[in-house]
Amino acid sequence: MREAFSKEKWKYLFYTIRHPMDGFYWIRHQERGSVPIAILCVIIFSLTFTGNRLLAAFIVNKIDPRNVDSWFELLGVLAFFLLICVSNWSITCLLNGEGRLKDIAIAIGYSTVPITIILAVATALSYAVADNEQALYSLLVAVGIAYGLIIMLIGIMQIHNYTLGKTMITLGLTFLAMLIIVFLLLLLSNLIGLVINFFRSVYIEIIFR
Repeated sequence: MREAFSKEKWKYLFYTIRHPMDGFYWIRHQERGSVPIAILCVIIFSLTFTGNRLLAAFIVNKIDPRNVDSWFELLGVLAFFLLICVSNWSITCLLNGEGRLKDIAIAIGYSTVPITIILAVATALSYAVADNEQALYSLLVAVGIAYGLIIMLIGIMQIHNYTLGKTMITLGLTFLAMLIIVFLLLLLSNLIGLVINFFRSVYIEIIFR
């Protein structure tokens, strides 16, 4: 575990953010990435996202803090992270992708770093934004999100050794796989609920007889 959080792993994280083409290539071929750091990046992203919704100045933030549940959002982000990793892995296994599940997790986790940084900066700068400067705030956030998505795209492309076109097709199929998995989970949970209710009814029937 200490090796997973070593100084070299942290330095390589920021190298990858600056040089995603080379960074993700060597993550796949020389094990330079770290899954625990990627998961920690996702957690920090979730906390920063929630912090932005809670702490950004009222000029750019119209959200009622009482409607923000940080624990629920954290669990939601982690669940979405797991869902997209599993979905992409399941699709790329069928399309001759070279990336492993851990490589996908690293690529997606590392891609949240620019968004996290921009959200933190935007939250601080929101108190210096005038009423007619909200567009600049929105532009700053949009740039951070766009850069994070570009890094994720490059990461998926590099770890699977895909062309850009095949990567885009794969991401489209990944989204479809996510919908199928969510549908199956909802179906399974409904089935489990029906089974539990059946056994509960049987138990009540036996008790009252």
